[in-house]
Order: sequence, then C-alpha cells, then structure tokens
Amino acid sequence: MSSAAAAVRTVEALLRELEAADRFSGVVGVKQGDQELLLDAFGCASRTWSIPTTVETRFDTASITKLFTAVATLQLVEQGAFALDTSVTGYLGLEETGISPAVTPYHLLTHTSGIADDADEEAGERYEDLFLERPNYSLIETADYLPQFVGKPPNFAPGEGCRYCNVSYVLLGLMIERATGATYRSYVAEHIFVPAAMNRSEFFRMDVVEPDVAEGVEAIEDEDGGIVGWRRNIYSYPPIGGPDGGAHVTVGDLLRFHRAVTEGRLLGPALTAELLSPKARHSARGAGSHLMGFGFEFETDADDDVRCYWKEGVNVGVSGMLRHYPRKDITFAVLAVGENAAWSPIKAIDEAVANI
Repeated sequence: MSSAAAAVRTVEALLRELEAADRFSGVVGVKQGDQELLLDAFGCASRTWSIPTTVETRFDTASITKLFTAVATLQLVEQGAFALDTSVTGYLGLEETGISPAVTPYHLLTHTSGIADDADEEAGERYEDLFLERPNYSLIETADYLPQFVGKPPNFAPGEGCRYCNVSYVLLGLMIERATGATYRSYVAEHIFVPAAMNRSEFFRMDVVEPDVAEGVEAIEDEDGGIVGWRRNIYSYPPIGGPDGGAHVTVGDLLRFHRAVTEGRLLGPALTAELLSPKARHSARGAGSHLMGFGFEFETDADDDVRCYWKEGVNVGVSGMLRHYPRKDITFAVLAVGENAAWSPIKAIDEAVANI
C-alpha cells in the first residue's frame, strides 16, 4: 500500500466515526493522479425517509458552482464574445446603476470589482436573511437577482481591493446569457457538463422530485448539543441554482470536472493556465499566502509557488470542497449535507496529505 493510500485509510476511519455520531452525511473522493484512493458514501441522503447516501448521490454544491461559471466565462472570452477588460455595465446595459463602468469580467472573476454583495458574507450577513421579506421563489432567472444589489454603493473602486462577492458571478452569468442567447443553466449543461463527462450533473429545482438528490438539512440541537431533530433548507435560498451557486453534482463528476480542466478539454492552453494561476491577494480570508483566482482560491509558499488550490461551497444545509495539491498530484472532493458537515473531513484529508 502506498503512503498516500495508507494516509487516506486513517481519514476513512474518522469519517465512519463521524457517521456513527450522526455528524457526517456525504460522499468523499480522493485521487492521486489516476489512482483512486477513496470513494465512499456516509450517512443519510434523506432524513425524511432514512435513505443512505451512495456515491451516485447528487449534492447541492453551493459556491463550487462558481467554477463552472468561471470556465464558461473564459470559454466566451476565448471565442471573442467579450474580453476580460470589457465594461460589464456597457455590455449588459446597466449604466444607470450603482455599478462602476470600470468593472470588468476580470474584476468579477477575482472578486476585485468592489461592488456590494446582496448578502455581505465577509461582514457576517446571512444569505438566508435576504428572504425574510422577499420570497425565495421569486428568484428563478439570472436577472431576478439584480434588484438585490445594483443600487447599493460599492465597497471600493474596481481593482483597489479584494472582497468575496457572490453577485459578481451573477453578472458573469448575465454576460454568458447575453453572449450566447441561451440560459446560463443550459449553456453550462452543454459546454461544461457534457465535455467534462459530468453525466450525473444538473440544476435541480427544490420543488421538483428528482432521484438521488440529497436533501439539504441542518441539525436542531438542544442546550447540550444533542441532536433533537432536523430542519430543511427549502426557504433559505432560491429554488434552483444559478451562476453564483446551486448546481447539483456527484463527487465523481466534480473530480471529472477538475480532470477535464487540467487536460485542456474545456479551455485552450493559455486560459487553462490563467484559470490555474492566482491573481489577487486576499489576506482577510486567511494568511498572507491566500490569493483569489478565476473561481479557484490559492495558497502559496514563501517562494510564491502554489501549494494547493480549491473552491469551497457552503450554504444552509450544504457544504463541500474541491481541492488539488499540484506537487503531490492529489485531488479530493467532499460534498456533504449541513453547512458545517464538510469541514472536519476536509481538515482530516489536509492533514493526511501533509504527511505524505
């Protein structure tokens, strides 16, 4: 058994402990190159019917979806539909809003636009609170998100800071729709999911019954931290995913997406390299080595070499991560039920990789 395989076995033991304690429901996949080190399912996909997860269970990926938006945007840049320095407001006809005409797709991709988010997560705002007064089912199409942020004052001028912003990717989704004449979801299905062989991936509505889709739930705990029930997330965000989050994929499909990116099946060599390179430093989200890229986030060492890159997703009822360690050629994906459920498995895998 290789050192990598042995290290992953210790992670699997922890996952079984978390599963037994009702603290982890999800799927974990770990690969080193072409070698599958782990692919297994844990816990329940449906608390309502006590249905266990399988490796074919589809999970809401939350903000991991931004990777699909980033690749779709770069595909259209590659085709000449618009450029990384195109004025977003000019392209979308949003000049009479609070968004600066200097904002470009580059700024949106790297979270350096300065535009105000609809729910400012870095200020501690909760996305689900947007729907205390506005019904979540009113957000179906990409343009439906605009009233939530276009009139808000910016946080800083474009390029003069770096602040995570979900609605940056909403604007990218609108640019994709304007360029192609297709809906965002249909474009991603045809131009990302199909060429990446993500045959189990789709955007599912919460109010439509679909097979093998995990229910998003949160544990209800008593004063001592014991679980006394479960709360579904059906009122916490829009009923179907969009450019900033909400695609449903399997762990296997997420790993296939990463392989398709690195093999150049989604973008040409130049923009593939750009996608896998850090762009803007964001010290507020971690140590000084934390940088933002085109969707991916990066950790670099003292020599500015990339140690790993990733994209995480979290919302009420769901959490997950896709992470790659280039030097060790290790890629892992975790998709879980519950906004805090993925972090212990992710930490365990990170520690195991560090010891390889």
